[in-house]
Amino acid sequence: MADEDEENGEVRQRLQELVDQLYHFRDHYFESHSVEDAGRKQQDVREEMEKTLQQMEVIEGVSKGRAPVLMLKGKALNVLPDYNTQAEELLSKAVKLDPELVEAWNHLGEVYWKKGDVSAAHTCFSGALSHCKNKISLQNLSMVLRQLRTTSPDEHARNVMDSVRQAKLAVQMEVRDGRSWYVLGNAYLSLFFNTGQNPKISQQALSAYAQAEKVDPMASCNPDLHLNRATLYKYEENYMDALEGFARAAALDPAWLEPRQREQQLMDFLDRLTCLLENKGKVKGKKLQSMLGSLRTSQLGPCGDGHYQGPSGQKVELEQRPLSALRPGVNSGAVVLGKVLFSLTTEEKVPFTFGLMDSAEGPCFAVTVYNMAQSWGF
Repeated sequence: MADEDEENGEVRQRLQELVDQLYHFRDHYFESHSVEDAGRKQQDVREEMEKTLQQMEVIEGVSKGRAPVLMLKGKALNVLPDYNTQAEELLSKAVKLDPELVEAWNHLGEVYWKKGDVSAAHTCFSGALSHCKNKISLQNLSMVLRQLRTTSPDEHARNVMDSVRQAKLAVQMEVRDGRSWYVLGNAYLSLFFNTGQNPKISQQALSAYAQAEKVDPMASCNPDLHLNRATLYKYEENYMDALEGFARAAALDPAWLEPRQREQQLMDFLDRLTCLLENKGKVKGKKLQSMLGSLRTSQLGPCGDGHYQGPSGQKVELEQRPLSALRPGVNSGAVVLGKVLFSLTTEEKVPFTFGLMDSAEGPCFAVTVYNMAQSWGF
């Protein structure tokens, strides 16, 4: 009996090494391949998976059917980004045989997620954490929480906040784990877009992505990280970094169409905006002179008498300034008056962009408005 247990232990160790090598090949692919090979990555990983499974068949022997072996075979099949029926079957058997096999629960949750069964994935990761607190379950739970179906915006907001908490716990468990920092960045990204676009939260997301790359060089090879960070850069109007991020994501995963589409959409938007600004919205000279000549301070409404009282009763001193006098950054207490020459919409409809002029001698300025009411417009 002791000899059999020792043999089973040796078999599991050899199987574990094979699966670890498979995942190392996938996760560190660009250490041994150039970015130009990105289009071959999934096929190369598939071939490595098939080779690994063949080697496992030779080794498993009498250990076949035991929970740890079922888990390792299911894990090997789960190495690809697509759902695998056999992986689900093997991992389901593993957790039935050994309900405390946390790694099996984690991979089964990933399989359900790939299948589109987010609720079942949530159950798996929560169940794994009930047996043992671990960073993988926390990372995955953070991601799944943001995808759960909800019955109200408030419920979704609570899930997003919980997602941030789970990601923070994962980071606390191992501060040098790049994936935990990446997941935290994604949680902050979701929080940013669900809670009024607080700039501090945007910076927290960017800092988490930067930390992921700092502690784990392979994080720089994650196309999702580049796409998500580029989304933030675009929202902050840091267009150069946004374009670079979209291009990098597309290069790392050529089969993924979204990064290239997002890059092209942003380029088209900037080209159209630049053209309209240079042509002053295609408004002819006499009409432009007439529009600008009709500007009156009275058109500033409640902001025209030098101060403004907000809903809370707080008074703010205001100073009318020409557009050319505005400086980069916050221009506290400044109010401007001009004519809208054009508006420009995008596929995402955020932000609302228009061209504004207040002087025939000056340029046309681009103005972007965020968080506008659906009914608001010109």
